[in-house]
Amino acid sequence: MKKLVILLTSLFLFSCQQKEKTSIPVKTTEPNVVKEVKEENTQNGDTIFMNSKNDKEVFEAEGSLDSIHPRLYVKFKNEYDGELNGKIIPETEKANIRFNQIIFPDKTSDGPFGSELKINVKQKGTYILVIGHSQMAENPYWGKFKIQLETKKNANVQ
Repeated sequence: MKKLVILLTSLFLFSCQQKEKTSIPVKTTEPNVVKEVKEENTQNGDTIFMNSKNDKEVFEAEGSLDSIHPRLYVKFKNEYDGELNGKIIPETEKANIRFNQIIFPDKTSDGPFGSELKINVKQKGTYILVIGHSQMAENPYWGKFKIQLETKKNANVQ
């Protein structure tokens, strides 16, 4: 009986061992293709990275809100003291969508605002704008919209 238990235990342990898989590197003759990343202001998930301005020096992008992404985070860099003007243009005329919050580079915040934003910016660094619907109003907005951001230098700053 002892021999049978030892034999079965040995078989069990032996069968539980897994063989190690080895991989052999294969040389390919295809050249490495480097994809050029174009700096576009496009929505990726719940975030838009504003990387490039148009010929009028305005950040422009299209975004959308839905039940999966009820808030949109717009990130952009500011390099000087000045004024930030923002505008949300929804597809429908009356829409419950607004700038909920602005988060400054030092992690302080302000808000809420309306569908238009005009605020002095005095810090250099990355700003985050949170766009969504007003919780105090009915019918949250689900759909596409355009966003425009313009930073203007203060007249006394050179």
